[in-house]
Amino acid sequence: MSQENVEVVQASFEAWNAGDMDAFRELHHPDAILRMADGWPEPGPYFGRDAVMREYKQLRDTWTRDTSELIGDVIDVGDRVVVRFIWRGAGQGPESNMDFTVVYTVRKGSILVAEYFLNHTEALEAVGLSE
Repeated sequence: MSQENVEVVQASFEAWNAGDMDAFRELHHPDAILRMADGWPEPGPYFGRDAVMREYKQLRDTWTRDTSELIGDVIDVGDRVVVRFIWRGAGQGPESNMDFTVVYTVRKGSILVAEYFLNHTEALEAVGLSE
């Protein structure tokens, strides 16, 4: 298991939940790529750390407060890390509880690619695993 890759991903969740977007940004590679889930209103892809951070800021600005709560184990697959989580948002309109799985590609201590899935099984299949 690449513990370093898992730690990078876990640190990104900690930074997000702490509202430390500077630390969150620094955990992303300058050439980062973000792909939101199929069916998401603006799925991207977004290329480059600045574009990725603009999309995350837009998501964050949707709510007065939000958190991401990990569900189950973080799965290490070589240079990729699979994380399932619930994103909870509140404060503007109805509360939201969305279940996502993200496949992160980590290179040299930073997140290079983040691919979001609404279906956990599809995310596992994307890395050659099954439930």
